[in-house]
Amino acid sequence: MELFTISLPTSLQQSVDKLTHLLTEQAIVDLHIGSNAEQGAIVAFPVISELEIGCQAILPFFQLKLHGPAVYKAASRAIAEFVVGELEPDMLASIIRRKYSHNVSTDTAAIEKYCHDMLHGKEWDGLGSKFLDADRLRRKNKVAAEVEQYLQTHTQLNLIGFTTFRLEAYRKELSEVVDYALDEYVLDKQYQEFISLLKYFVFLQETKVPMVHLLHKGGHDFMIYDDCFQPLDPNPPSDRIVAEMLETEMNIEDMVISSLIAVSPKHIKIHTRQPEMQVIRTIESIFDQRVTVCVQCASCSSSLDELIQP
Repeated sequence: MELFTISLPTSLQQSVDKLTHLLTEQAIVDLHIGSNAEQGAIVAFPVISELEIGCQAILPFFQLKLHGPAVYKAASRAIAEFVVGELEPDMLASIIRRKYSHNVSTDTAAIEKYCHDMLHGKEWDGLGSKFLDADRLRRKNKVAAEVEQYLQTHTQLNLIGFTTFRLEAYRKELSEVVDYALDEYVLDKQYQEFISLLKYFVFLQETKVPMVHLLHKGGHDFMIYDDCFQPLDPNPPSDRIVAEMLETEMNIEDMVISSLIAVSPKHIKIHTRQPEMQVIRTIESIFDQRVTVCVQCASCSSSLDELIQP
């Protein structure tokens, strides 16, 4: 007894086995197949053709009223996992092309990467993988709910047609992700242009002191010392254009860069326990070969340990 058939496009022929495996594994979990020795398998997912997977009820064990809802739920969860894991990147790319293909200045590949980082790789505000896992599960549940409702009244599921013309709430969310990714892309591009301009000014600027030590206390908190480890209190940058740029463009947390430009050292030694922080990478980008990063040396080990915020 065939309950439904799932059809995939030619482009996903290599993924038929993966979807079949997801369907089978989810059915085992949801239907507790194997937990009762007296109960055999009640459903199977044979590959009907190169592009079709069937869902067949195994009689006489299968009872539609008893097992049907659980089968549809299990299948919907497996299909949702497949959609989010396999089809989501192409869906995002399609949305990006549709929205921004007319704008030749937009780097669509870069926006796709921003989308990927937001949805799968980048940890937002230090919340980490738990937040990302929960967000992915929420998207899967949104897809699964609509697939389950569809399977209850239809016997043919064309996967690409379904993701293209249904899943409105899910596709709307992906569209919003694309919009947000574009905003991030534009802001980062503007910031990089700003950093490049600062780097140019630093290159033209004459050095005023031979050396400064930059002690990183944590976060965006720094202390500046001269080559004898005496505190420096830099004046604002003397160049009016640079001063105005820093005042209008630079984040308040990154004002250490303004201080370094004002001091204009020939060499900068950054003492830090967090060398991968973005602000330190920005300093390295602006001042280029003038910068040396130290994670622990004789000059700073004791003093930096005392200053670091707990």
